[in-house]
Amino acid sequence: MVRDELLRLRAGAEAEAATLARDLEALFAASRDSNADDEHDPEGATIGFERAQLTALLAAARERIVEVDDALGRVDAATYGVCEGCGEPIAAERLAVRPFARRCIACA
Repeated sequence: MVRDELLRLRAGAEAEAATLARDLEALFAASRDSNADDEHDPEGATIGFERAQLTALLAAARERIVEVDDALGRVDAATYGVCEGCGEPIAAERLAVRPFARRCIACA
C-alpha cells in the first residue's frame, strides 16, 4: 500500500516535470523568436520572471521525484517510516502528509 502511494506520487511528479519542461522550452523558443523588450514592458510579468518561476517549479518537481525514489529505496530496505535521526518510528500522521519523510517531527 505504501509502495503504491509512492509510485502514484512519483508518476504525478514525473508528469508535472514533463509539463513544466515543455512549458519552459516553449518559453525559451518564444523568447528566441521575439525581439520584444519585455524587461521594460509595463503590462505585467517579464519573460525573465516567467522563466525563473518555471525553472524553480521544475527543480521542485525533480527534487520530489528524487525524494520519492529514496523513500521507495527505504521501503525495499525495510527502513521506511523509521526516523534517520533518532531511529524511532515516524508518526503515521506525518507520513500521511509527507510520505517521503526521513525524520520524525522532533528531529525535523
